[in-house]
Amino acid sequence: MNRPAPVEISYDGMRFLITHNPTNATLCRFIEDWPFDDGAPPPAQVVDDWLSLLKTKFREESGCCVAVHCVAGLGRAPVLVALALLECGMKYEDAVQFIRQKRRGAFNSKQLLYLEKYRPKMRLRFKDANSHCCVQ
Repeated sequence: MNRPAPVEISYDGMRFLITHNPTNATLCRFIEDWPFDDGAPPPAQVVDDWLSLLKTKFREESGCCVAVHCVAGLGRAPVLVALALLECGMKYEDAVQFIRQKRRGAFNSKQLLYLEKYRPKMRLRFKDANSHCCVQ
């Protein structure tokens, strides 16, 4: 399978690295693993765990980059990054376009519908003195 190169998505104090699945040599660099079905939107528990991880990581390690992966780096990983953007207040259409600028082919129709219907609770929208989205 021809997999796209990893890409960095940066927005309002948050940095993400979208990549395909890690190898045995790089697996130790990933701290969490929340599998869900290929081509599907994430279950609520994965979303809650993901947003909780981001809130903690970006608060404790200002400027850090959170890597997120799936088999090809085109569906599940971009969906999780899109959810973070939505939770910061970005509109659905803008988040999809923002990610697709760097990750062509990201999202399938089921994932797009999920993102369109997703209602953020603004869990990552906490202004700090530097006006970043996330608590730093």
